[in-house]
Amino acid sequence: MNYKVVNKLTDQQVYELVELYKNEFWSKARTYQRVVKMLEASDVIIALVGDEEELIGFCRVLTDFVYRGILYDVIIKPNYRKIGFGTKLLDEVINHPQLKEVESLVLYCLPEMIPFYERWDFTDGSDRFKLMGRYHQLSEE
Repeated sequence: MNYKVVNKLTDQQVYELVELYKNEFWSKARTYQRVVKMLEASDVIIALVGDEEELIGFCRVLTDFVYRGILYDVIIKPNYRKIGFGTKLLDEVINHPQLKEVESLVLYCLPEMIPFYERWDFTDGSDRFKLMGRYHQLSEE
């Protein structure tokens, strides 16, 4: 199947992304308005689109382009999973000209996804540093 890499989504692709999010436990409450705001604030957007401009896969990175970057929202449309599109998407991230020299790129993932990300030298951390979080429940719009 043919695909291309884009760094900006059309309005239709944003709607498709929101639909993808609705199928995942970690993103099902996301709304179109908030996703638009999120996209505007993301430093790097990488998406795979098919022949008909349909969204196949997506991810985004927040970064200072030198020392730190965090990869978010790696997602592939269900009927395109397990046929290499996740690999293509991560290859695009790792080889992205603005991200290649970033000292530390991190991500969140489920334990069962660790072997997938290890192919690009992601590790499950060190004993010196622990990821901490502060969470804020979003109000309904």
